Amino acid sequence: MIPGEAAPRPDGGRRRVGVVGAGILGLAVARRLAEVRGDEVTVFEKEPEVAAHQTGRNSGVVHSGLYYKPGSLKAVLCRRGVELLREFCGEKGLEYREIGKVVVARDAMEVERLRDLQARAQANGVPGIAWLEPDALREIEPNVRGVAALHSPTTAIVDYRAVARALADDVAASGGKLLLGQAVTDIRPERGSVAVYCGADKSSSNGNSGAGERHVFDHLVLCAGLHSDTLARRAGDNKGPAIVPFRGEYFRLVPQRADLVRGLVYPVPDPAYPFLGVHLTPRVDGSVDVGPNAVLALAREAYRRRDMSPRDLFGTLTWPGALRLFAKHWRMGVHEMYGSLSKRAFTEAARAYVPDLTPADLVRAPAGVRAQAVDRDGGLVDDFRISFLGPITAVRNAPSPGATSSLAIAAHVVDRLLERRSGC
Repeated sequence: MIPGEAAPRPDGGRRRVGVVGAGILGLAVARRLAEVRGDEVTVFEKEPEVAAHQTGRNSGVVHSGLYYKPGSLKAVLCRRGVELLREFCGEKGLEYREIGKVVVARDAMEVERLRDLQARAQANGVPGIAWLEPDALREIEPNVRGVAALHSPTTAIVDYRAVARALADDVAASGGKLLLGQAVTDIRPERGSVAVYCGADKSSSNGNSGAGERHVFDHLVLCAGLHSDTLARRAGDNKGPAIVPFRGEYFRLVPQRADLVRGLVYPVPDPAYPFLGVHLTPRVDGSVDVGPNAVLALAREAYRRRDMSPRDLFGTLTWPGALRLFAKHWRMGVHEMYGSLSKRAFTEAARAYVPDLTPADLVRAPAGVRAQAVDRDGGLVDDFRISFLGPITAVRNAPSPGATSSLAIAAHVVDRLLERRSGC
């Protein structure tokens, strides 16, 4: 079979492929299948618009590949994804702004970690990485203080909602169907195909069975983000990790203080803690976000503190891996919860890098929820995890840098499907 040629069905027609989820990853996969493979593609999305969840509620950062273990899927696909995303934004006339990032060390221990991060970035082929002493840091970020920093000049920002809308337009232009407002209620593998049942009842999105319209596909790709584990189980994958949702709360600098930073300002990651910590993130609209923290969400879509789903919470608290995770990191969890309730505590975390900040400089901003996959043993799934289950492919874990890597993940998934179809 010629790479890029549409995979034939036994009856000579185009392959019918379904994609669940119209976030940036699902749309990237659908576009790749429709444009490159020539498949007949249908995308299911339970919301009335694309990019309603993680894609439209993240920081907008195009990560350069600093953090990821060399040779991992995250490292390889992030670096490839940056190039593909830059090209895509150029073709579509979407803003892609390389504003750069500094990762700032505050003490000798963090300097040692920063050296390890520098070595990892160089191993991953991140371009332009530079070590900064305090004077050099002030030249790049006059209001930022630290004993050393790592500068990544090619780290960029985009509007991922706009990218997702452009991908959706390409899917439609290639003859693909986008079924918005259609929640997948059931998935039933059949002999040589897979049946998908869907309906407009949003309450079914957590995996409940129910009557609905039936669609039959030769292959199905699950890119369901916050609900990826429940749909994967319905498709027959009972051995994978579970999603534990963490709400990331943000503040935003008042407009007259947005010039406190020129680019992205990040802390040195703590290897004992799974999240990056509070950082300052300029956006393409000129605003600057401060955050996020990481607080256990009481629902998979808990964008407000009062949002709670008994079913989601029960699922989290009865997952053995979640209980082991909480036991290990409960002290940090208490600290994060306090920070989410106190603007002053949030400000102090940011003042460690930008001393001129005051609580009056910050206002509340919209929150997001991270779909963090956790294994049964309590280990955080650190790499992208993609399962191939006969006629079903399930993307089980694709948090940050998932958006950055989306076009590369799509190519990886479609290439693997081609290999499986050709018997490689």
